[in-house]
Amino acid sequence: MAGTSRPGASRVQGGTAESGSGGSTSPAGSPEEARASAGRPGNRLTVLSGPSGVGKSTVVAELRRAHPEVWLSVSVTTRKPRPGETHGVEYFFADGEEFDRLVASGGLLEWAEFAGNRYGTPRAPLEEKLAAGVPALLEIDLQGARQVRASMPEALLVFLAPPSWEELEKRLRGRGTEPEDVIARRLAAGRVEMAAEKEFDVTLVNTSVQDVCHRLITLMADDSEAPRPGQPPSQGEH
Repeated sequence: MAGTSRPGASRVQGGTAESGSGGSTSPAGSPEEARASAGRPGNRLTVLSGPSGVGKSTVVAELRRAHPEVWLSVSVTTRKPRPGETHGVEYFFADGEEFDRLVASGGLLEWAEFAGNRYGTPRAPLEEKLAAGVPALLEIDLQGARQVRASMPEALLVFLAPPSWEELEKRLRGRGTEPEDVIARRLAAGRVEMAAEKEFDVTLVNTSVQDVCHRLITLMADDSEAPRPGQPPSQGEH
């Protein structure tokens, strides 16, 4: 797969970079002082995105297992809870009116609609964690990542890529849980998402979950390694 990273941004294969072109908190509130301090070194949000089937959830689960100090943002959704899901753990569950109020008040950092339900990232708990210096991670889709870039440009956007397009298709088909028309839609969306790789600051190629987690936690711990949006990005390691 040809590299499409932003000029100068790092592209990482199994933890070796190539030089290239949490707990729950209520979503209510909006502390202004948190906003002011969110861009300080070590207080930057890390956003993980990538095509469906690339393994984002697996990477996040391993990262949280190995590094429980990382706070993972919990989304709010209008979707009804599924059996076994707990409010504030998997999601904050809200009705349409409450979600509308969050959107109108600026209480969501980003939000999108999928399959008739809305999903969003509560702004206040995220900003509180950043203000406290807690490493914060957000796992979202491409649309959400673009909204974060617009509203929180200091965030570090990390693109999780498959080793190849063929491997991504194999993973999607290997699930064996979805009909062919759904797989076809996911593959079509995946091509669009792959084409957006150049919009991200760093690409991590998911050849090894452990290596990706190691590199990701390094980026979160020392954001001087990663390029800052709007500034010349740093060169990757060799």
